[in-house]
Amino acid sequence: MMLLLTTTVLSACSNGGGSANTGTGDSPSTDGGSKETITLRLTLWGTPGEIDTYQKVIDRFESSHPNVKVKLESIPTDYDTKLTTMVAGNEEPDVAMVESATIAFPLAEEGKFLNLEPLLESDANFGAEDLVPNISYYAEPGNMVGIGPGPETFLLYYNVDLFKEAGVEPPSSKAMETWTWDEFVEAAKLLTLDENGNNATQSEFNPKKIKQFGVSGANGWWGTWSNFIFSNGGDFVSEDGQTFGLNQPEAVEALQKVADLINVHHVAPSPVQAKNVPSTNVALQTKKVAMVIDGQWANFDLSKTGVNYDVAPLPVMKAPITTVVCGIFAIFKSTKHPEESWELVKALTDPEGSLELNHQGLWMPALKDWYQQPELIDKWTADSKARTPGYKDAAIDMMLNYSRQSPTGYIKNFNKIMDVVTPALDKLWLGEQTAQQAMDSIADKAQAQVQGRRDIQ
Repeated sequence: MMLLLTTTVLSACSNGGGSANTGTGDSPSTDGGSKETITLRLTLWGTPGEIDTYQKVIDRFESSHPNVKVKLESIPTDYDTKLTTMVAGNEEPDVAMVESATIAFPLAEEGKFLNLEPLLESDANFGAEDLVPNISYYAEPGNMVGIGPGPETFLLYYNVDLFKEAGVEPPSSKAMETWTWDEFVEAAKLLTLDENGNNATQSEFNPKKIKQFGVSGANGWWGTWSNFIFSNGGDFVSEDGQTFGLNQPEAVEALQKVADLINVHHVAPSPVQAKNVPSTNVALQTKKVAMVIDGQWANFDLSKTGVNYDVAPLPVMKAPITTVVCGIFAIFKSTKHPEESWELVKALTDPEGSLELNHQGLWMPALKDWYQQPELIDKWTADSKARTPGYKDAAIDMMLNYSRQSPTGYIKNFNKIMDVVTPALDKLWLGEQTAQQAMDSIADKAQAQVQGRRDIQ
């Protein structure tokens, strides 16, 4: 499921009338028709709809690069294992989708990937300044191992009708005007109802018989609660990359506030109760939950339900922020065709090629122009049920001005650190320990897994 979620982050990049020209449109091919035909192997994962979109992108690419054929190898299950097996047998593809939390950096540290930075710097039609923030992944400064073709942010989704029924004013979609954490908690109380219709502010409220939760999703996977760590000025490791950070005051305070939604305010489901809370689209439609914290990709399914919903930035602790998550495309160093592989990566990140899924709410573009130029914004937002009135401020503005990279992109050994952290957090969410107790209890083990940061020398 995690691979699917991070996959839904994928696809974006083209001039489309903007400043960058990826060479995948109607302009004459730079490869020349007289060249010998070559074949590039591309591996990736995705839903059937996503794979179909990628195939259309490949068809466009082959049309503008007549001497290049692309063999698409879709690997829907056990992707990391199968790609690792290919590498071990010296049968790696030319271009591969890789997940930053698992396989990308182990392979990068083995020197398997081509450094994309020189290719990007020497490309006259496509530069780093054309990309939205936080989608370039580096093994170390100066060594770019992959580009995320479709970034995803996190949003606060809410059922507009439930807000009206409760007499609660919705949050502003603007980053600097949206809810503080305390305002968010008070609204969640008013939107949490027990089986007798009492809300969580009333003395008769029964927290053991809740029929409608005010919010869900805040204490899900690290992708959601990390937003509040960052908003509160904390991080998973220290700025110098040497010290475990989740037992430090800023992180502890944020984690405790998230846990208090469950155990103090009774506005969010416990891990046990969450088993009966459906996915975002169903939860809001069936009024099981009034608000959900989820990734941008949830718009795809929500837009098909007919529920009257809108989106806002996440509630703010100290500063507005959203974490950017995305899968990335990398080029194997063993490729015999680095220039053509680079052209393929550019084609795979072309918003024109994935316009349908961008418009339907599953993906977002990767080029700044598609967030800044009105005619390009309209291409993927106008007349879309997945792009609600609050979307441009809550998603587009947040992406450009208040986003930060996923911790998987800059924290070394992230997965091993989280293998230690996650079980301890279960005790926090269940109310068995405070955030300080939970994080202190595993601090030494987590510290043993800290290996530094990739964004510093």
